[in-house]
Amino acid sequence: MSALLLLSLVGIILFSSKFRQSIKAAPKLSVLPVDAIATEQLPRLSVIIPAYNEAENIQDCVTAVLNSTQMTPEQFELWVVDDQSSDNTLAIAQSLQLSLGDPRLKVLVGQPRPNGEVWAGKNWACTQGVEQASGDFLLFIDADTRLQPNGIETALQAAVQEQTDLLSCGPGLICGCLAEWLVQPLMFNQLIAAFNFAEVNDPAATAAFAAGPFMLFRRTAYEQLGGHRAVANQIVEDVELARLTKRSGLKLQYVIGTNIVKVRMYRSWAALWEGWTKNLYLGAHRSVGLMLYLALIVLVVYSLPWLELAIALYETWSSPYTWLPYIDIGLALIIIALQYQLRRIGSQVSGSSTQYWWLSGVGGALVAAIAIGSIIKTETGWGWTWRGRVLQLPEEPIS
Repeated sequence: MSALLLLSLVGIILFSSKFRQSIKAAPKLSVLPVDAIATEQLPRLSVIIPAYNEAENIQDCVTAVLNSTQMTPEQFELWVVDDQSSDNTLAIAQSLQLSLGDPRLKVLVGQPRPNGEVWAGKNWACTQGVEQASGDFLLFIDADTRLQPNGIETALQAAVQEQTDLLSCGPGLICGCLAEWLVQPLMFNQLIAAFNFAEVNDPAATAAFAAGPFMLFRRTAYEQLGGHRAVANQIVEDVELARLTKRSGLKLQYVIGTNIVKVRMYRSWAALWEGWTKNLYLGAHRSVGLMLYLALIVLVVYSLPWLELAIALYETWSSPYTWLPYIDIGLALIIIALQYQLRRIGSQVSGSSTQYWWLSGVGGALVAAIAIGSIIKTETGWGWTWRGRVLQLPEEPIS
């Protein structure tokens, strides 16, 4: 057993090193005070929210956007694009438009997807929103995001000053139910380690990543790429747009934006399972090897130490005169302490907390199951859906 724990110790040390390096290189975008931004000099901005069956989110999302900025209707507009929802999303958005009477808020009834064309995910809704939008910059957010006060102005000013073509903010993390606390912090840590900020932001490097909850485009750059039409059949469109941006010689910037935007992606285990298995494997370019590696890493780093600790404790009870289990207990406790450090550092980046960190062993097993499930569901199509919509495997990723 000590050999397995040594493997786990080596694994968590290596992962911690990679994780810390990525965080150390990560640009952080902090909200600026109102008097530090020349709002009247900012370009016109259009915020676009593609919404499909978002009845539980759309009102809070819209009000958060409107309350987050003092920009006038001449400077700012918010488009809610209902993507043929089967719930009350459209009715809620329209009711909100009437009750608020805010001229910045506009609601678009999305049209059915064109016959004979493959439009995955939110790409068709985003495309329709852009056709109506008049902004020089386009900000795409998801309905489960909550923009923070003065966050829009801060991000827009940063994009202008840095001459950025695509600015994407890694959001702060909101967790509610137990399943979220078990899975989401581990997933966020894995993404931070996998997509090194320095490499993503280096124009000479091939690494590319963008966080779908907050993608701010310079409109001329967006149109040069072909917009969401260029990735119409891609389910993980945010990563594909980031790759397109870098390959086109445009400037991509990926930053930590915990104080700019927060997100609660999923509200139950069922939603977590459906959401992550939908896009995790595709986000890894359908690499079976990477998914199996992810499953192995989370099991070795998070689950194995807790299992070995339980076995060692049982052995000290059943064979009290054997000293070897005490070595295993010591090693397991060291690794578990390092797990806590990972969660603590990750929580500082995501703006969450270390709540339920002591269930990381269970979380590791769940993430491993999601990784394997993502392969199976994507390649076979079994149960591969998003809120009732059957998904179709895209063609080869954009080249």
